[in-house]
Amino acid sequence: MTDAVVLLDDVNKTFGRGTVAQVQALRDINLSIGQNEFVSLIGPSGCGKSTLLRVIGDLLPASSGQVQVNGKEARQARLDRDYGMVFQAATLYDWRTVAKNVQLPLELMKYTKEKKEQRTQEMLELVELSDFASHYPWQLSGGMQQRVAIARALAFEPSILLMDEPFGALDEMTRERLNLELLDIWRKTKTTIVFVTHSITEAVFLSTRVIVMSARPGRITQDIPIDLPQPRGVDTRENVRFFELETQVREALRANKRQAQ
Repeated sequence: MTDAVVLLDDVNKTFGRGTVAQVQALRDINLSIGQNEFVSLIGPSGCGKSTLLRVIGDLLPASSGQVQVNGKEARQARLDRDYGMVFQAATLYDWRTVAKNVQLPLELMKYTKEKKEQRTQEMLELVELSDFASHYPWQLSGGMQQRVAIARALAFEPSILLMDEPFGALDEMTRERLNLELLDIWRKTKTTIVFVTHSITEAVFLSTRVIVMSARPGRITQDIPIDLPQPRGVDTRENVRFFELETQVREALRANKRQAQ
């Protein structure tokens, strides 16, 4: 047994196994993630980052190997609602107000009216959207919609937050601001976060570790600790160590590309 929140042991994922369209997406993935870590997955397009995230979240089954979350099989962890998930699209319901969108998982879990209202208020305060509780998603900017999605994912207090390029479609300034807000939420909630990104800068700024993956079939080629001090802010990106770590991640990705050629 292990104290790891997420434990992957020789995990492989193949789509269309046994057919002419067979594609191996992941190969021999071994990864351990501890409590309150912020781990980013980075690699070239199509390398299996999102597939790996979905295997962790039991949205896709592994073809072989073992996936454990909080000491349980991934399926049981999902049934126990150990996960919250945020995708690139906020996937909010336009006919529900911001507050009602945040409440949706609480309704499904049959929280009492008082508990739903209390938790919704707490989450909207956390993402600084209390003044927009009665608005509808179409009245919000893209960045605000993603903050609602984060609030909804955290509403039922999951121990793990899985995030698949949640800021990828946003402009650079909005993205940088939401990076800061996400770190503040992470510190306050002490949630373990697994985060998929294509951005080296974003991965280094947010993470306690950056996992570098190869081109398909995706393998973990480097596990880079990010030893920047916490809390991080706008000055972090001007830190000499920040540039050194960016270079280390970039060189790891380039090495993968050279090996693939």
